[in-house]
Amino acid sequence: MPDIGDDLREQPADADPAARPAATPEGAARGGNGPLRRIRDEFLRRREASVLVVALALGAYFASASEAFLTRDNMVNISQAAAPGAIVACGIVLLLVSGEIDLSVGVVAALAPFMMHYAIDYWGFPALAGILLALLTGTLVGLGNGFVTVVLKVPSFVTTLGSFYLVTGIVLTTSGAYPAEVPGPVDNAIGRWLGAADWAHLAWALVIVAFFHVLFTRTRWGLHTIAVGGNLLGAQEAGVRAGRIKIGNFMIAGTLGAFAGLLEAFRVHTIDPNLGGGTGLMFTAVSAAVIGGTALAGGSGTIVGGALGALVLAELQNGFNLIGISANPYFVILGGAILLAMIANVYLSRLRRAGKTR
Repeated sequence: MPDIGDDLREQPADADPAARPAATPEGAARGGNGPLRRIRDEFLRRREASVLVVALALGAYFASASEAFLTRDNMVNISQAAAPGAIVACGIVLLLVSGEIDLSVGVVAALAPFMMHYAIDYWGFPALAGILLALLTGTLVGLGNGFVTVVLKVPSFVTTLGSFYLVTGIVLTTSGAYPAEVPGPVDNAIGRWLGAADWAHLAWALVIVAFFHVLFTRTRWGLHTIAVGGNLLGAQEAGVRAGRIKIGNFMIAGTLGAFAGLLEAFRVHTIDPNLGGGTGLMFTAVSAAVIGGTALAGGSGTIVGGALGALVLAELQNGFNLIGISANPYFVILGGAILLAMIANVYLSRLRRAGKTR
């Protein structure tokens, strides 16, 4: 289990503040132990630091390369492109940290709006009940993935690959592979709040990322998630209910996938079998999580880093379009970024275990 006391500093027994030499101006100028150095060290210690620097650097570059980058309409485009990946990445981070993965979240995002459509237009559900049913569908898919993985001992990669094709078949069969209109009862004020308004995607993404950041870093659920992914046997011997943690994280990932699908449906005012992007949304979320500092091996990760990773990917896609670069090199850069992020994660993990980083 990772040392959850990484942030604590051991003080020498004889450390007397009065006996410490006063900081000299020369020492302060060199960085010394002054506040600037402490701020710098605290910043660099955080997993999100590198991806934040990359996001800011990309923003500065594309802003200088194209006057359209910082316009309001383009900022809306970037937020709407980044938000679904950031939202789904919250669930993917929790799963990766606990040692599992979900390949089906993209098609869950396609299924959820259809469930809302069927419930409201065919089964006579009220608007809010139809939306709740759509979210519950994602939760149940996650529950099924968790049950097969945890109880039946099937690797999550195989489990969710099977559910990916299963849900894809359900979507295509029930819809006839044709798009549908967003139900009238929700294509109004509710729709604006859930994706049709310009900044709705950004607002929901910020709220969800903030909530799961607190859940992951400040609650027992987050601590147990890290423990399960870092040392499963040790966590179980310590009394952590690993199965409940993993199944719960699968359910969270499925629910967030469904919610991202609803946001996209309301944004484009159409329910399409490929609305959730299929594997696209899933790979975007996994890529964002990895670029943001989450280790695929489990045991460590960051919710905020995953959201920033989604922002980086959205900036790249948007910036390439604005400066006239073909979309094809995007995948080259994405693959390189994932490889570099994984190499950096492995290297930094070794340094932390060796006690060479704070």
